[in-house]
Amino acid sequence: MLIQRLILSLHARTWRKAPGAEVPAVCIGNITVGGTGKTPHTEMILRLLKELRPELRLAVLSRGYKRKSRGFQQVTCGSTASFSGDEPLQIKRKFPEVTVAVDKNRVEGCDLLVHPEKLLSGEKRYRRVADKEFPASDMIILDDAFQYRKLHASCNIVLVNWKRPIFSDSLLPFGRLRDLPSRIKDADMVVVTKSPHDLDEGDREQWRKILRLRDGQPLYFTTTDYDSPVPVFPEEADSRYNYSKTVILFSGIADDSQLKAYLSDTYKIVETINFPDHHAYSKADMARVAGAVHRHPTAALLTTEKDAVRVLDCKKLDDSIRRRLFAVPVRASFVEEADLADFSSRLAKL
Repeated sequence: MLIQRLILSLHARTWRKAPGAEVPAVCIGNITVGGTGKTPHTEMILRLLKELRPELRLAVLSRGYKRKSRGFQQVTCGSTASFSGDEPLQIKRKFPEVTVAVDKNRVEGCDLLVHPEKLLSGEKRYRRVADKEFPASDMIILDDAFQYRKLHASCNIVLVNWKRPIFSDSLLPFGRLRDLPSRIKDADMVVVTKSPHDLDEGDREQWRKILRLRDGQPLYFTTTDYDSPVPVFPEEADSRYNYSKTVILFSGIADDSQLKAYLSDTYKIVETINFPDHHAYSKADMARVAGAVHRHPTAALLTTEKDAVRVLDCKKLDDSIRRRLFAVPVRASFVEEADLADFSSRLAKL
């Protein structure tokens, strides 16, 4: 454990000295593995930037976790989750006007987003890029790059789950920390996610102490909300399941407790099927889901947006799944208007 802490400390020193990108880059990161809501917050920040600076040509750069493609790839609305990773594809389909790309090498990825003409150089490593014609980016949102040592973003936003205070957790494999909790001090802004709606000033001060923040280090609180389920296969959806009060829930996410709590207010969950986070669904997996559907013929089938993107990679889905499969949209929002105003002001200055 001591050696692990030493290595992480050295990585942090390297990160602090790393160069930045040519254009403003906003990193959405965390200290723990999974469960902080990076994708909903990336989407929230994209919405804010589009309102604050509509003239900006925005881009999102992700490593594309568990994708099968290699190197730099542009994500299109017609990409598959296996090609791009589930979260980049979800973001692209929600924001088709935003350039979304994946690259494990974030320095290369940022360079190509700012200078897309380099993709026309004829180099062998760039020949598989989906669409070489996209505008040079004015600002880049970096998904999960807080631990990437070779690039220092202009603004580092670190997310912390309300239910998982980092200083009471342990490093992997004994806990869920992927980095030293003291690295929270490197954040330009800290966001406590999945917070309750009824915060008071005492909660804020308590969290400043829990996180051991620097004097003046910005701290915000967001909550997770869900919208009404939408059909994954709109042209085949059976409208009768829109009114079903019983549901089957399947998902492959780090923590489904908040989603289940939300759904339980409206529906009776008759069966829950859990898969690992970022799980690539197989024919056997969907046969298992189809079995639940046949056991509960009047129940709607619900999943997350991220899971729905991965399900689309499955071939020859059972018609009974296609007719009743709905995704539950998730969004992050600030608990208080004052937080939204201050956060937006800092983004606009970038």
